[in-house]
Amino acid sequence: MITHYFYPILIVLLLTNTYLFSQNNLVESDTSKTLVKLNPKKAATLSAILPGLGQIYNKQYWKVPVIYGGYMVIGHYIKFNNEMYFEFKNALLMEVDGIESTINPFPNFSKSLLERNMEFWRRNRDLLIIFSGVYYLLNIVDAHVFAHLNEFNINEDISMKIKPSLKQINNSNIIGISVKFNF
Repeated sequence: MITHYFYPILIVLLLTNTYLFSQNNLVESDTSKTLVKLNPKKAATLSAILPGLGQIYNKQYWKVPVIYGGYMVIGHYIKFNNEMYFEFKNALLMEVDGIESTINPFPNFSKSLLERNMEFWRRNRDLLIIFSGVYYLLNIVDAHVFAHLNEFNINEDISMKIKPSLKQINNSNIIGISVKFNF
């Protein structure tokens, strides 16, 4: 449980940390546009601190709702699977307790079927918890990779050149045609 001191401390740390929000982006001049070099380590660190912050640093604002929407969906299904797990667990306890006043809410389910359903919902809940950790790591990797890929020059020059070529292999000249693709 997060104490009431956590949020003010987090805000002070984020506002006073000059490393995270410093403006040391290098600008390269290109004839068509300027290219801002992003720091991949900084993008990954920001995404590790708060999911989506690295995407904001990379100026991929559209990814932030996708990230948090994914967390909401995963959280919903974790909650649903947990509720179903406890429902079948309580039904199993009511089935085996031997007290006649407690009635199993699933009268058509045997003890083994209740156990199987209980384990099914528990396993799904646990897998979703693991998946939420993987989703968190993918968020960090996405910010890191995009910061690396951002510095590549993307222009409209896609061309193919066909030229004659002369190669020397084993003291003999070979005449041919070379094809060069420029992406």
